Amino acid sequence: MINVRNLQFSYPKSSKEAIKDLSFSIAKGEVFGFLGPSGAGKTTTQRLIIGLLRGYGGSIEIMGKERSMWDYNFYEKIGVAFDFPNLYKKLTARENLKLIGSYYRSAPKDIEGLLVRVGLEGERNKKVEDYSKGMKMRLNFIRAIMHDPDILFFDEPTSGLDPVNAKIIKDIIVELKNNGKTIFLTTHHMDVAEQLCDRVAFINEGLISAIDRPKNLMVQYGKPMVTVEFEKFGEVQSEKLPLENLKDNPIFEDILRNHRILTIHSQEATLEEVFILLNGRALI
Repeated sequence: MINVRNLQFSYPKSSKEAIKDLSFSIAKGEVFGFLGPSGAGKTTTQRLIIGLLRGYGGSIEIMGKERSMWDYNFYEKIGVAFDFPNLYKKLTARENLKLIGSYYRSAPKDIEGLLVRVGLEGERNKKVEDYSKGMKMRLNFIRAIMHDPDILFFDEPTSGLDPVNAKIIKDIIVELKNNGKTIFLTTHHMDVAEQLCDRVAFINEGLISAIDRPKNLMVQYGKPMVTVEFEKFGEVQSEKLPLENLKDNPIFEDILRNHRILTIHSQEATLEEVFILLNGRALI
């Protein structure tokens, strides 16, 4: 669905390349995570693919056609929800969706159902200028999906949301994937990426340092160890043991035979730890 090759881009009047040489592809029905700290090039890459930025080097092919060759029909095929909601503040939520829906050839069929799904049914007739950031984020999210696009671009989709509403958004993203939608998700929240993404790419200073499934990266850069917590003489104790030949380890055998095991955890790295290891900087 998306095929990017040797993408390069610099902002006007800037001597620094924002995007240096990016190559990646995204398959139909895949949730692809673009992960990195603020200023790494995540949003710039999305905006180049969407067409909000032009004058790039390299190739951006979308659904078999170079981005520069697409006309306005392209916007019938995509849905976009950035971190900063783009809504009409003087209109109500319902009026926003009806007006924006009228821009598309196929009008949305279930605006009321979408409002209910994200918990805004009681605020449907309130002006958006009176919404909290979290409410605007939820409204902006359903604005992006209501015309049933093939490709969705989400920039920090759970930003400003409490855990309950963040879960609602994540559940909808999973449903969209299961319905064959292709999703390009940028975030610096590694837990969101781990939960949602089929594959992730780490970007830092305009370059990709790794692309793989989250679990593969976590195992590859983790430690081949397990931590066993167990109860001994009424106290909780723990042992870190090599994963290799664990069943033959005499310490582990003793714990199994003589003590009550409470937990066993493998020591794979977190995605954030992998990112820091590969890029030498934290995700902030």
